[in-house]
Amino acid sequence: MARAPRLTESAGAVFAVLAECGRATRPQLASLAGLSKPTVSSAVAELEGVRLAAHSGTASSGTGRNAAVYRLGPAAGAVLAVDLGPALTRVRGCALDGTLLAEATGSRAGAAEVVREALDALPAGAPLRTIVVAVGDVTPPRKEGSGVRPATAKAGPVFDAVAVALPPGVPVHLENNVNCAALAELHEGAARGRNTFGYLRIGVGIGLGIVVGGQVLSGANGAAGELARLPYPWDDGREPRHEALEEYIGARSLLRRAAEAWPDTDGPCPGTAEQLFALAAQGRAAARAVVDRHAVDVGRLAAAVTAVLDPGLVVLGGSTGAYPQLLPGVRAELARLSWPTEVVSSTLGDLGTVVGAARLAVSRGVQTVTQVVGTKD
Repeated sequence: MARAPRLTESAGAVFAVLAECGRATRPQLASLAGLSKPTVSSAVAELEGVRLAAHSGTASSGTGRNAAVYRLGPAAGAVLAVDLGPALTRVRGCALDGTLLAEATGSRAGAAEVVREALDALPAGAPLRTIVVAVGDVTPPRKEGSGVRPATAKAGPVFDAVAVALPPGVPVHLENNVNCAALAELHEGAARGRNTFGYLRIGVGIGLGIVVGGQVLSGANGAAGELARLPYPWDDGREPRHEALEEYIGARSLLRRAAEAWPDTDGPCPGTAEQLFALAAQGRAAARAVVDRHAVDVGRLAAAVTAVLDPGLVVLGGSTGAYPQLLPGVRAELARLSWPTEVVSSTLGDLGTVVGAARLAVSRGVQTVTQVVGTKD
């Protein structure tokens, strides 16, 4: 990894603003950074000198003059986001202003090859600033005063397999996949404009991304939203089992229940959730009954979430949770058991995790450049 040059504080502030807005004139940079125009002019010259900023044409100002427009320079670099999903691996490479530079998708078993494909598609010579890997497990909380969450979580053999493809010397951060998806819904999906909500993922596993005041809540152990740990079943004479709720609501059990209830007269039993929901949409009674029952179960889980958080909004995502066919049943059961709460389907679908991971990677990539600020010799 190429080390970022040591910057003055004003240059670091201007770089951060330029990364956020993509392109800007010096007057715009001065306004957004809260700096004087002479200070911004000096900062821009400093950034241009180390190729962290570059001239990008002109724009007409209100006075009739043309103002120089600036963008990030070639030395600003890029970041990588990796979503190690249960079936697929998705990778995105982005510039520090969020521009998509490369993407690749492939099987989970071929995760290392997918990462290499995305890395090869990045612009030649662009320094890689940071890597965020989204995993389906608890990730440790950041240390106080640090933006770094090291790759020390229980990521399993899949991460070990992909790690061989990651360039040495580049900071790697593990993040919970559901939290990444919640962040994506906050900024680019169904929860835009809503600073407090719950992102409820229902798929092979279950999980909850908790957003309060525009921030994703990770918890003291990094385990906030781990719904699989809710005691289940919870009644007389039945002992709760470890992750039994996830086993019951997860996609595998959904398909197993469909197989158990499927009449011979309805033809072949669906082998995937996609087939099951497609048959339900066609009005097939057996499929519709299974989907309706699943909606009730998800509605009860949403009611438990609402009882604790009162989020006002629940976004349903995941390989089964995102199907709009669930909405009526979930809404009805939640209304029966709890207070008024809006329920909507994810608008990002399966891309939510990698989109959120890319946003985090961009933020941390900018930090790697600006955190070295200080008075230059």
